[in-house]
Amino acid sequence: MRLGWLELAVAAAATVASAKDDLAYSPPFYPSPWMDGNGEWAEAYRRAVDFVSQLTLAEKVNLTTGVGWMQEKCVGETGSIPRLGFRGLCLQDSPLGVRFADYVSAFPAGVNVAATWDKNLAYLRGKAMGEEHRGKGVDVQLGPVAGPLGRHPDGGRNWEGFSPDPVLTGVLMAETIKGIQDAGVIACAKHFIGNEMEHFRQASEAVGYGFDITESVSSNIDDKTLHELYLWPFADAVRAGVGSFMCSYNQVNNSYSCSNSYLLNKLLKSELDFQGFVMSDWGAHHSGVGAALAGLDMSMPGDTAFGTGKSFWGTNLTIAVLNGTVPEWRVDDMAVRIMAAFYKVGRDRYQVPVNFDSWTKDEYGYEHALVGQNYVKVNDKVDVRADHADIIRQIGSASVVLLKNDGGLPLTGYEKFTGVFGEDAGSNRWGADGCSDRGCDNGTLAMGWGSGTADFPYLVTPEQAIQNEILSKGKGLVSAVTDNGALDQMEQVASQASVSIVFVNADSGEGYINVDGNEGDRKNLTLWKGGEEVIKTVAANCNNTIVVMHTVGPVLIDEWYDNPNVTAIVWAGLPGQESGNSLVDVLYGRVSPGGKTPFTWGKTRESYGAPLLTKPNNGKGAPQDDFTEGVFIDYRRFDKYNETPIYEFGFGLSYTTFEYSDIYVQPLNARPYTPASGSTKAAPTFGNISTDYADYLYPEDIHKVPLYIYPWLNTTDPKKSSGDPDYGMKAEDYIPSGATDGSPQPILPAGGAPGGNPGLYDEMYRVSAIITNTGNVVGDEVPQLYVSLGGPDDPKVVLRNFDRITLHPGQQTMWTTTLTRRDISNWDPASQNWVVTKYPKTVYIGSSSRKLHLQAPLPPY
Repeated sequence: MRLGWLELAVAAAATVASAKDDLAYSPPFYPSPWMDGNGEWAEAYRRAVDFVSQLTLAEKVNLTTGVGWMQEKCVGETGSIPRLGFRGLCLQDSPLGVRFADYVSAFPAGVNVAATWDKNLAYLRGKAMGEEHRGKGVDVQLGPVAGPLGRHPDGGRNWEGFSPDPVLTGVLMAETIKGIQDAGVIACAKHFIGNEMEHFRQASEAVGYGFDITESVSSNIDDKTLHELYLWPFADAVRAGVGSFMCSYNQVNNSYSCSNSYLLNKLLKSELDFQGFVMSDWGAHHSGVGAALAGLDMSMPGDTAFGTGKSFWGTNLTIAVLNGTVPEWRVDDMAVRIMAAFYKVGRDRYQVPVNFDSWTKDEYGYEHALVGQNYVKVNDKVDVRADHADIIRQIGSASVVLLKNDGGLPLTGYEKFTGVFGEDAGSNRWGADGCSDRGCDNGTLAMGWGSGTADFPYLVTPEQAIQNEILSKGKGLVSAVTDNGALDQMEQVASQASVSIVFVNADSGEGYINVDGNEGDRKNLTLWKGGEEVIKTVAANCNNTIVVMHTVGPVLIDEWYDNPNVTAIVWAGLPGQESGNSLVDVLYGRVSPGGKTPFTWGKTRESYGAPLLTKPNNGKGAPQDDFTEGVFIDYRRFDKYNETPIYEFGFGLSYTTFEYSDIYVQPLNARPYTPASGSTKAAPTFGNISTDYADYLYPEDIHKVPLYIYPWLNTTDPKKSSGDPDYGMKAEDYIPSGATDGSPQPILPAGGAPGGNPGLYDEMYRVSAIITNTGNVVGDEVPQLYVSLGGPDDPKVVLRNFDRITLHPGQQTMWTTTLTRRDISNWDPASQNWVVTKYPKTVYIGSSSRKLHLQAPLPPY
């Protein structure tokens, strides 16, 4: 067996890391588990095996390797198999719409979905996004997001995901996945795992910002914290049947996520029994053989660095199988996992030609944009939006969180003089899509920046919507001052206004874009562009000032939130294209606000703990980010340290009121928990492959596109064909023990089915309470179920379930939910399994994490 220099570098780095006592270490876990078609994957697995059994080795490798950055229409495309009529897979951002495309919708961000606390809306959004990707010819939508979870309130990409609570994120992530895949598109759960900040996520990116480091940051996370916090929503994604995972840029315990056998082989594919495929994030693939054996199934976008024409896989993976370094069964498993996901969602029925081009909005362009080759029609300008504006508007209004209301809301539209203030009320003077990947903060904020974006087909601003609302009533005056520096003009208008509505924002995004010194992550938690001064100026001149915030997460509001002239505070998040319309639905009372804040609003940044790591702390090596706070992030930390937030997690007001009563707990007759046992079958191989290098030379009839990634060899000399100067070193000296072992493997006690041991999901208790609308208008309430696990090292309470319900005045309903075994368990690192501790446990039902109206003990089971 032979191993090249790319693998040696990774093996050497791992050896050095493990040798240093002061560095966290990720233990190896081999071999990479092979798919078995467990559960609902059975039929897709059978069809995938039938397909893969017909393939040559080169065709299997083509399935696993992207063709290179900007070489086809999508942000990522795998190689094709023309002989069987398989065009390859198109993978496209983003978690809130089709990125780099026209005639598509710009949906609300994930954080807004979390603020709705509405499972059905999460599903409908997922289905609508899936339909748009399907209509554009996309096979894999690169979303939804559970990493970052939200360890840092100022983390740049938190808004792409849902909430720093793993249950709220997990439930809504699962519903989103179901929606996307019911539309016939493969969903991708990302970024796995520990990618909690943008600083140092990629060494090359950090070097561009002037930092002298050679390795990406290591998120150092203990096993208990991984399971009880960061892995939790990903388990829900697996249980929901997600077809693909994306591993992240960062290292975890000093092993790159996309080459981390503990994460991919043990946690994801063995313990969670994930049946789909794992792709690298774009540029997160760091080794050839090492990543293949550690559980990576697809290299994206295929090249080692954008536009190099070199690949860790492609030709090199073909050679690695031929010389025995990578076993045939491992490549077979990669291919089967990819094709099983394809069949599971019905891509063979739903696939249409890719009809847009990521690299131009023009109708004609280059087929291979990277090298400017083949000028053809590339964009059919297919309109896939359907009636999705309706669901976008509904989610936008359902996600509005009313934080304060001293009589300022709802408005009537008949106010004599309405003043509108702040740049965030108006349009981007460069156009809604005038900043690449939304990389600026001009005008109203409706999504953050980076690869998690989509182009706006239009953007209804708050200024437009408020003016239209007032004009529709035929009365009243309205005046807008949308220059944040025009404080004198604001004073004049505010002093005359019956009501003043102030718009402020705070933005963030992905690390490759720097906006005003915010390198993805936010520099601080203050409002942008002098928002605090705008609020203070207007409030000093108008005793009926309403503040609307479009922010990516919490901001510091302690200087003004309790000003008596501020009569209402609204958080509207990142609501997408229908921003203004969604907002006026709530401001003017057509919709009673029912959103609940999906994060905590603290008095200081220090209240949240764990500051961002902004300076290297390990010489030129990987910065070390120690997650020493464990599971205590957001409200869990506030509770632990008795910090009083301004607005707690789960809080949100309504135009009506609700009463909680009559909690009841019923133990259910659950079966005893049985650790999974037994062994897998031996690793299967499919089809017969030639081991003659001559059979893998470039076909004579192929037109080679420059810098395109292919699976074939230039010569029968593998060393020359690989381009690896160190080819020929002995693999047995570096291949981890057991990594190529295809014999039956033991099933982990916490495993046994997608999502983990089936016993974890047995229902243990039924919990109910009466919820009554005691007010005068129809409204939505979100009853929230929390549990105290009782141990000295446990959070005070943890969210375990919720629903959003609509009640008419005077109406009451019995809200009923259940607790599973997982809900009342802790992870035990010693036994590597979930256990229900002997500590007394209490269940709570309330309207937020601090307003727990009802409680009852959980009877021991």
